Amino acid sequence: MGKRIIQQRRGRGTNTYKAKKKSFRYRLKYPVKLEGECKVIKLINSPAHTCPIARIKYKEGFFYISAFKGMEEGQKINLDGKEIKEGNILKLKDIPVKTKVYNIESNPGDGGVFVRSGGNSATVTKIMDKSVFLLMPSKKEKKFNKTCRAIIGVLAGSGRKDKPVIKAGKQYHIKKAKNKLFPRTSAVKMNVIDHPFGSGRAKNPKSKVAKRNAPPGRKVGLIRPKRTGKRK
Repeated sequence: MGKRIIQQRRGRGTNTYKAKKKSFRYRLKYPVKLEGECKVIKLINSPAHTCPIARIKYKEGFFYISAFKGMEEGQKINLDGKEIKEGNILKLKDIPVKTKVYNIESNPGDGGVFVRSGGNSATVTKIMDKSVFLLMPSKKEKKFNKTCRAIIGVLAGSGRKDKPVIKAGKQYHIKKAKNKLFPRTSAVKMNVIDHPFGSGRAKNPKSKVAKRNAPPGRKVGLIRPKRTGKRK
């Protein structure tokens, strides 16, 4: 009788495959109503995020955002002005072309969804009547509502990959903080009862294109691929 494969075990939600709640206790969104000026109270190191986190104090309380490159504790941030300065939170219609921004809202008031990983930024390319176009880190242009907000600057943490991970144990703890699986075993190296691609018969897995309605134990390999086969 076959065993549950790793996708099924992780989906069951046992303590072995759960992320620590305290790693994700910071909600990185700014409030719906922001005006005036606020202050950076503290910079926080979070194991679950790829950049430092800043605790910001404004007149109604506190909120958390991803820190930009060069942010300092005690720094002032403008929330409703027209000043183009790193850290200021402005509507896209008020940000000039070629300005780098991050933590961009998908819909006005949602607190920021796009461009949130360390070292990344998007660039304002053109401003139309009802929309603003940004060049995303993926090198693709995306259209946004002109009233969506963003933070001016480049996300901190760009050098996090410069230092090599020497030991496997360190990589294990890095992945565990974010509930990622490490080390990962190749499917064709498993036994036949452990995975649909298991067994050593010529190391050729069965069809890698899984059906869309396949159950979790069978939904492995390529999920709704745009193309298959070796690229020539």
